[in-house]
Amino acid sequence: MCERRRHDPAITDCVREYPVPIDPKKQREFAVEVVTRLREAGYTAYWAGGCVRDELLGRPPVDYDVATDASPDEVRDIFGRRRTHAVGAAFGVITVLGPRGAGQVEVATFRSDLSYSDGRRPDAVRFATPQEDALRRDFTINGLFYDPLSHEVIDYVHGLEDLRARIIRAIGDPRVRFAEDYLRMLRAVRFVAQLRFKLDEGTLAAIREMSERIQAVSRERIAAELEKLLTAEGRAEAVQLLHESGLLPHILPAMASLPAANEPLWRRNLAVLGRLRRPNVSSALAALVGGAIAPDDARRLAKGLRLSSAQGEELAWLLEHRQALDEASNRPWSQIQPILTSPWIDDLLDLAEARAEVEGRPKTDLDWCREKRLLPPEALNPPPLIRGDDLIRYDLPAGPVYRQILQDAWRNQLDGRLQTREEALAWLEERVAAKRRDVPTTSTEDGPGKERRRRQLGAASPAIEVEDRRDESPAAPGSNQDAMSGPYRGGGDTASSPPSLG
Repeated sequence: MCERRRHDPAITDCVREYPVPIDPKKQREFAVEVVTRLREAGYTAYWAGGCVRDELLGRPPVDYDVATDASPDEVRDIFGRRRTHAVGAAFGVITVLGPRGAGQVEVATFRSDLSYSDGRRPDAVRFATPQEDALRRDFTINGLFYDPLSHEVIDYVHGLEDLRARIIRAIGDPRVRFAEDYLRMLRAVRFVAQLRFKLDEGTLAAIREMSERIQAVSRERIAAELEKLLTAEGRAEAVQLLHESGLLPHILPAMASLPAANEPLWRRNLAVLGRLRRPNVSSALAALVGGAIAPDDARRLAKGLRLSSAQGEELAWLLEHRQALDEASNRPWSQIQPILTSPWIDDLLDLAEARAEVEGRPKTDLDWCREKRLLPPEALNPPPLIRGDDLIRYDLPAGPVYRQILQDAWRNQLDGRLQTREEALAWLEERVAAKRRDVPTTSTEDGPGKERRRRQLGAASPAIEVEDRRDESPAAPGSNQDAMSGPYRGGGDTASSPPSLG
């Protein structure tokens, strides 16, 4: 729904609007405005949680939360029904919508959580004092309040001390905190990755004791945390911590035995993971599991993590081609070109460069690949000299022969053996004659059948899957996968100054 209609249901001729990018300056000003409005109405209000942590660390907050002693109904009265959503009202949370580009602010009433029967969310809450609200949060660095008007930090949990010491520590008894929400165990490791902090020993001991309970958390929630962990700056250290904490077998069971069974590969993969420059979840997983699991197993891994089908296919493709660029300049162009035109080539180059650095190999071939990618489109990915329509008139029997001929023609064209349309048609004539000598019968397909086959084959080359042809193209040195086995792809400022940790 577009923003205008969301705020005014009477609007029926609303043109669809797309999400507006958040302007950090407007976002911060709006977060200050929310606190100001609550204060002017006579309530206590502070920034709370992660935005305070990031503010104190000098990091731009991703979003802003406000904690207040105003009730949810009072919050809605102050900001208006049209500018608020009550989706979290049962837990005392109201979403306040900001002006264009400012995002939204979650406003939560100070509360104390009661029992947690599902290991995820409180069965009920009661409104409480700011101190009680701080004590029910997960980690000390997330239990701080900040007054953006007076620049005062309110600390009931010694969070400032842990921020200065760069420590992730659960508030109170870590076993109680984790029993309230088992995902907090993985969140602790994720904060290690994102902030490059150390994990408190008592908190780590509790995770080791309770790690198996992470299985009670939905795979979707785990996947969301894991993706943040694997793309954070300290991802390699965090994955090692997953192993040391006992979480790894329950999150990535396919990797559970690797640290003990093949420690050199485990260490090398962690090093490759850490050297990626632009990781996404697929390339990070490819670095972590490379040489340990097969592409088909990677698809199952991605499915188990509830990744999208596109993420799973990229992961499998990266594993299939992880060594395909080794010695690339010495291999036939028909093996390398489909890889360089893949939509995932940037991630493969990043992975290959990280591998080369860890293994101490030169990057000459990777530089060659990058130069080739700068070729004009007609040179990097030329139109095919032979298409499916050219085969129709020969009345060949339907089947794999069509694909084989088109693939062979495309290889010969890429490798320069066929350079003109005339050469390609002459080659086709010879190839068809050879095929007919091998196939004793011809097609009896009628006119409509031919026309249907013509429509199916009209755009068949080169946008086809280039199959493995080890009898014609040698595999990459040191690779057990032919580079051609993957798919072909064409083509007035109210902002306050941030406080200091002092």
